[in-house]
Amino acid sequence: MMNVPLNVPAMMERAAALYGKKEVVSRTLNGIQRFTYAEIAERTKKLASQLEALGVSKGDRVGTIAWNHHRHLESYFAIPGAGGVLHTINLRLSPEHLRYVINHAEDKFLLIDEDLLPLIEPIQEQLSTVEGYIMMSDSKEYNTTLHPVYDYEELINQGDADFSFFTDVSEEDPAGICYTSATTGNPKGVVYSHRGIVLHSYALGLADTAALSEQDRCMPVVPMFHANAWGIPFAATWFGTSQILPGPQFTPALLAELIEAENVTLTAGVPTIWMGLLQAWENGNYDTSSLRAVLCGGSAAPEAMIEAFEVKYNVPFLHAYGMTETSPLASVASLKSYQYELSKKEQLEIRASQGLPAPGVEMKVVNAQGDVAWGSGEMGELLIRGPWIADEYYQDDRSAEAFQDGWLHTGDVATLDEEGTIRLVDRTKDLVKSGGEWISSVDLENAIMAHEGVFEAAVIAVPHQEWQERPVACVVKKDGFETLTDKDILDSIRPQFAKWWLPDDVIFLEELPKTSVGKFLKRALREQFSDHLTKQA
Repeated sequence: MMNVPLNVPAMMERAAALYGKKEVVSRTLNGIQRFTYAEIAERTKKLASQLEALGVSKGDRVGTIAWNHHRHLESYFAIPGAGGVLHTINLRLSPEHLRYVINHAEDKFLLIDEDLLPLIEPIQEQLSTVEGYIMMSDSKEYNTTLHPVYDYEELINQGDADFSFFTDVSEEDPAGICYTSATTGNPKGVVYSHRGIVLHSYALGLADTAALSEQDRCMPVVPMFHANAWGIPFAATWFGTSQILPGPQFTPALLAELIEAENVTLTAGVPTIWMGLLQAWENGNYDTSSLRAVLCGGSAAPEAMIEAFEVKYNVPFLHAYGMTETSPLASVASLKSYQYELSKKEQLEIRASQGLPAPGVEMKVVNAQGDVAWGSGEMGELLIRGPWIADEYYQDDRSAEAFQDGWLHTGDVATLDEEGTIRLVDRTKDLVKSGGEWISSVDLENAIMAHEGVFEAAVIAVPHQEWQERPVACVVKKDGFETLTDKDILDSIRPQFAKWWLPDDVIFLEELPKTSVGKFLKRALREQFSDHLTKQA
């Protein structure tokens, strides 16, 4: 076989050659802009040429602090195209963690959206390796204390449209790096190789995963600053998929408008995004008929939410699983052909699971007794390996704990049914241990979310004098359900669980704290209510 290396710049070249007329729709601070892939490719080459002129060379890290828009898309390919390593920086990190990841990655340049300047200006003097800042803006009417500053569009105007992308790389060389969102400790860096990104892109096009194709109009709501927007910008560009990039500070109503106006066929985001979209649909009059699927990941999606998409709005719901360390697609909950004969309830249970590993990915569940048998109902930690799964953290001694014997230890507790379907029970740190028995917060949350008056729910373990820990539910009510009580919640789930599984209390909150990527921040809730049951006693 020919030894043709897999590399990221070739993906953009294919888009320009074969799909030059296809469209990228970009929402920026000044509104909607439209580009063809031919135009995006030319701008990408110009940017790459200017990065090289500024001194970016093979292996240099270049950071991006930006929303989902065309300039960020161009950076995805221009930075590797200049030989550098794309470092997508989570703009929702704390100032301390922002400083840490930029210095730890040793970023040489930072590309920044103008409205995000306040994140970097206060810590500029603490950034030890940054040699310059490139402003991504629709105009030059911005003021900044950063120095030296280069204007993105000016660099594009002066760039070389005939620039040859840097291809003197091994497919095993790094093309990107992303840091975990760090609920505890410093963020951990995950390096993505050219080979891993390309193979992961192939996986997104498979019929039993996302089935992304040239015919789609894809809107990645999942941020481009985290886990490569689930790899969608790479795969969509390579496949010639039209991309709709929702830009800064979007709202659920804006997403609903974009879906309708731009005929979006596939969109991807975390459950909290889709909860908000459902509410927007309920409060407005939007056309959802263009959607062939909603892709959901990041945390477990409640069955009630999946049912609302599929039954009320006739929008198929694809429940996926992955993490920063897995590029991130690891599994998708798609039905096997003969499972369409099951009842709707049984099908929904499968769709709410984490599904089957994507082709190329292997998974197993392990506990103290060894590998967990399919269909046994036993719980254990989920382990993963595959060609786009990380094998270490970047310059971090925590690698030894997470990567052992060729497997990634996810920290997720799961079971495997007789079909090999993965079902997450909980994170190891989120399980409730009551009187020596385990209680799944995820199962309780799914049941609580099925109540028509519940907008969001998180179940946490709270210390208990007699039982060690007990579950407590934190709930946000939907508008119009102000009279909802703890008894209403508990009565609605009582038939589904043993008595000792039921939460000891239901706490109603205005909102639930969330991580930088939209997951419920249970650690903050555990700290806030650590003495809640003691006070009640």
